[in-house]
Amino acid sequence: MAGCCAITSPDPRYRCRLVVMVKLPRPGRVKTRLAKGIGAVRATWWMRWQLRHLRRLIDPRWELVLAVAPDVAVGAPEFLRAVPRVAQGAGDLGDRMARIFRQLPPGPVCIIGADIPDISRAHVARAFTALGQSEAVFGPASDGGYWLVGMRRVRGVPANLFSGVTWSSPQTLAQSIASLRGRSVHLVDQLDDVDDVADLQAIAGRRAVRAR
Repeated sequence: MAGCCAITSPDPRYRCRLVVMVKLPRPGRVKTRLAKGIGAVRATWWMRWQLRHLRRLIDPRWELVLAVAPDVAVGAPEFLRAVPRVAQGAGDLGDRMARIFRQLPPGPVCIIGADIPDISRAHVARAFTALGQSEAVFGPASDGGYWLVGMRRVRGVPANLFSGVTWSSPQTLAQSIASLRGRSVHLVDQLDDVDDVADLQAIAGRRAVRAR
């Protein structure tokens, strides 16, 4: 089967959709762990820079959608214009991601965060292509979590998806896979998000090595 990004359909509901989880980028509301190291204002500006650069993920092979928190910020001017927005809703991260998988129109969906500096359209395309063969896809992170989760959703979404997952732990990826209850899973590229100053420094170090 061809990668799902190569599938064309006259019905736009069956397009691949890339959902980016975003928080309102204002001091005290976003990147609080990073703010402990560089201050709330600098952390907020870093996040706004990341949001502006989400433009690099716009691609005709998929629809870009922003999942916004808090819900009342769906219309906030800080987010990309002309990009569809939905509210994340209540609950922990697993509750909110499971809700997105259940509520979006039919078709493959991948979910990422907005704080992954090294992400490119090629990374996203490989994830969607993996859904041509597997029911779910994860992009692992070095800390035991993941930067991307995607589902083909042909058989629907498991009732207890992400139930019992300990977030921000070395077991997050393994527990999330277990919550899929045996559905086929593919792992793609490893990337890291930025939660604190150490993450920023690690990413800067890797970029310096690649630039040599």
